[in-house]
Amino acid sequence: MSVLVAVMLFLVPAVAVNEDIEVDCGHTEVTVRWSDPRSQVEPSLLLLGTCSPNSLYDGKAVFHVNLEDCNFRRMVTGDQLSFLNDLTYIYDPAFSQPVVCAYERPSDWFPPLYTPTFNTYGYSNLAFQMRLMNADFTGPALSSAYPLGSLIPIMAAVYQSSHQPLLLLMEECFAAMTPQLQPDSPVYPIITNKGCLVDSKTTNSRFQLRARTSEMHLSLQAFKFALGEDVYIHCKLMAWDPEGLDSSKKACHFVKGHGWELLDDPARSNLCRCCDSHCMNRRKRGLASGLGVMKNTVLGPLTIIDGSTP
Repeated sequence: MSVLVAVMLFLVPAVAVNEDIEVDCGHTEVTVRWSDPRSQVEPSLLLLGTCSPNSLYDGKAVFHVNLEDCNFRRMVTGDQLSFLNDLTYIYDPAFSQPVVCAYERPSDWFPPLYTPTFNTYGYSNLAFQMRLMNADFTGPALSSAYPLGSLIPIMAAVYQSSHQPLLLLMEECFAAMTPQLQPDSPVYPIITNKGCLVDSKTTNSRFQLRARTSEMHLSLQAFKFALGEDVYIHCKLMAWDPEGLDSSKKACHFVKGHGWELLDDPARSNLCRCCDSHCMNRRKRGLASGLGVMKNTVLGPLTIIDGSTP
């Protein structure tokens, strides 16, 4: 059996930044280590292709992944087989660093060891993510405990390697006491009816203005559900065409004294009228598949505590 042998590794920064990156190419896997004590980068928010770090310690991020994962791309040039990806950070200071592992192609190497896959839009390689954030959404939360009535900043995001614009939507979210749901699991509804933040009708919960279409920032008021216990936020996320908003593809919250408001275009808040009744599916072309891409995600555990208890 032929074995791919690494013969070179080169790392060329796309922009001038001060990070320190170490890359070790194995036969079928790669380890990428990032560290820079002088940087303002939050290591947990780094991405290698579509993958988050496997471990974090002392301000360092470590990725240990298979070359078949994380949206690595394969390229054959002459007698060389290369695996290419990017280490990215989309926050300030944003940067992207190419990561390349190049191997000598064995003399008896031929398909099907290498089967090129072409996906123009890259929608099969999307990475969805949810995080607890700090108060201004500039970094991860320092604690997962929230006093009753305080705001819980939650970020949802979708990442991809191509530059096709995506709109992230939170179609449904609810709180539960377990990461896996059972038919009789008690739940607390947060977002229902295809993007309606129903919790905002009776609380101060609301969507914040987007920094980019591929992210959503939700300020969720800590609710009286499973106080002092582990709480998990279950969400159905959707990546959609930014121009494809309708009554079933939307993000709506309730503004006191005004009514339902569409996050991405308040002038079209009529799309939110169904939030008090039933929002029907509409057949409309979405992403490359025509159906959009959906992902069930779970955030947690977090704890809501009664601040009035001595």
